[in-house]
Amino acid sequence: MSSYAGRYAELYDIFYAEKPYKEEALFVHQCLERYRLGPTRRLLELACGSGSHALALEELGYEIVAIDQSENMLACARRKAAKAASAIDFRKQDMRTLDMPDGPFDAVICLFDSIGYVETNEALTQVFRGVHRQLRSDGLFVFEFWHAAAMLRSYDPVRVRRWSTPDAQLVRLSETELECAKQLARVTYTIYELRHDGTYTCLEETHSNRYFLVQEMARWLSSCGLTPVKWFAGFTPDENITEQTWHIVAVARKGGTLSEA
Repeated sequence: MSSYAGRYAELYDIFYAEKPYKEEALFVHQCLERYRLGPTRRLLELACGSGSHALALEELGYEIVAIDQSENMLACARRKAAKAASAIDFRKQDMRTLDMPDGPFDAVICLFDSIGYVETNEALTQVFRGVHRQLRSDGLFVFEFWHAAAMLRSYDPVRVRRWSTPDAQLVRLSETELECAKQLARVTYTIYELRHDGTYTCLEETHSNRYFLVQEMARWLSSCGLTPVKWFAGFTPDENITEQTWHIVAVARKGGTLSEA
């Protein structure tokens, strides 16, 4: 799992300021409304990061518990929540070892491809079985993952992006290497904070993200008592998944047979 520590966490919302969190939250809301088999009010968000999706979903009327393993990211989320007079319950927890005594929940969500931080088959089984435990009967699991076909065909080995702040110029170098046998993309971020006073700092983080095919994801879900309902090409109603589809949004329902394996 990746750290999202220290200054990287503080800069995170700058890096993703243009991400359409509210539009994505609305799509999740529409999925929950369309496929629910009962009231859907209480949500559990896994790997909530700095809380932007959770805050957008709260505006749509949900009661939310949101977890993340990074205390630094949770600190950012709590500051934003305080400014918004939010009632979201942010907790430090690893999604591989879910323990929510106040469950079950009507739905569980895991967005921004965060399920990809679960690198091994064993750990993925832990997460999905934990989701199964935390869901009420017929509850929904909505999550997003990197599509293997797009990653293998079209990934960029190197990317450079820049942002301006009142005090500095930020330069982020992203270097990606694929470990195909394990279906992992290892992305090393080198970030330069070039201050206007002539000083600078440099920090580095490496994130490992797993990518998946729809067929194997369906198998994982089914083996953990979660029935696939729909697969979407990102946060759109388009169900046509192609090799150009980078992000897949999946909807699954608690039900089916829980495998002993």
